[in-house]
Amino acid sequence: MTLSVQQRGGVFLVAVVCLLVLGICAPFSGHDWQRVMQIAIGACAVLYGLSVARVERLVNRPTAQGLALIVVLGLASAMLAHQPLWALAEVALFVSCGAIAVAFALLRRHGGERLDRALILIVVLLCLIKSIQYLYAGTLAFASAERTLDPDLLLSGFSNKRFYGQFQTFTLPLLALPLLIPGLSRSLKAWVFALLCVWWLIAIGGGTRGTWLGMGAAGMVLAVLGPWGRRWLGWQLAALLGGLLLYWLVFTVLADYLGIAVANGASDRLTTSLSGRGPIWWQAWHMLTERPWLGFGPMHFADIANKIAAHPHQAVLQWASEWGVPSALCVALLAWHGGWATFGVLRERALSAERADLLRLCLFAALVGALVQSMVDGVIVMPNSQVWLALVVGWLMGLHVWRTPPTVEMPLAWAAWKTLGVLAVGLLIFIAARDVPHIKQAQQQYLDAHGGLLQPRFWAQGVIAR
Repeated sequence: MTLSVQQRGGVFLVAVVCLLVLGICAPFSGHDWQRVMQIAIGACAVLYGLSVARVERLVNRPTAQGLALIVVLGLASAMLAHQPLWALAEVALFVSCGAIAVAFALLRRHGGERLDRALILIVVLLCLIKSIQYLYAGTLAFASAERTLDPDLLLSGFSNKRFYGQFQTFTLPLLALPLLIPGLSRSLKAWVFALLCVWWLIAIGGGTRGTWLGMGAAGMVLAVLGPWGRRWLGWQLAALLGGLLLYWLVFTVLADYLGIAVANGASDRLTTSLSGRGPIWWQAWHMLTERPWLGFGPMHFADIANKIAAHPHQAVLQWASEWGVPSALCVALLAWHGGWATFGVLRERALSAERADLLRLCLFAALVGALVQSMVDGVIVMPNSQVWLALVVGWLMGLHVWRTPPTVEMPLAWAAWKTLGVLAVGLLIFIAARDVPHIKQAQQQYLDAHGGLLQPRFWAQGVIAR
């Protein structure tokens, strides 16, 4: 029996949800597991794309040409890199993220508004599971005989609390959507608002300043996008105050009452320090100036060992130093072009209370927050963040309102894109099959030789320097 396009889309969505739940909520989850999850989602996206014979255009011609130029420049940079296979793996990650974005765009375009409801239900489910895990861990911590409590230890499912914060930057804006929808019952909105308060409590307790910065920037942008944008900001500020109140009650009032000292409190993060980013930013800058045209090669910041990180925690410096300045300019122009087009649609439909328009508003807030956070954090590096970035971009593509009716894509271009996706995912599967069976041993050897902590990039031990 042949499945319809919508049925194949449903299978793809179910597979993605299962992988996301396992990758984010499983107790054994971490960076390496989430990378495997990302590769699996990329494979599902490519298979879904292969099942679609002809599609209406998802991007305009200049955008398609810009993406093709980025891939070509990336391949040229990879061929000249010190370790071409790792450089090609980074290009393959870029292509697989593009395949994921295209799959979500096709899914939304074929599934319509019911897929919007499914997306928000998935976000609520994931945030609810993570909130229950956090509250359960907090209950156990307060009930134990320990006299010191570290809120960082209450976070689970991520190798680093900053990666958890990146996930929250994507989901905090989306979690506010049910509060905006007219006609939704007050009791349901009350439960969603309570969940949003707890989600802010976790964001405050986690102390990820990049999340605070990204949400602040998103709030300022949405404040100029009409009454619904300001209403979104009002709900977020109310939930932030609720989260602050919960944090004070739990980690100050209750902790003092029980005689428990709190280590690594949120107030300790209220600094302007760069947290060690200065040296790695300088390293990226020197790489950029030494090889400005094609860079050192994708992923090759990790080929120059340092004691801090395998990526510079700054998206522009990372792309320019590894892929070259022309490629970085092309990426920046495409990001501006896509963002400005979405901004224009939001301004035109600022008074609309349609669910699709409200979802577009929340997705745009998530995109702005993530892009701002990428200026100080590894949003474009971490596997779970890459998947969510592709999801947000893809869904916005599926929702986009074209000024002229979209035409059917050229068959040759669509066939070339599908072929590229197959090659990219094939390479990633090869690398995973090669490395995963020995990954724990390789990590231990690195720790024995160098000490300290692992530096994530492709894998949790992300340093590729020999």
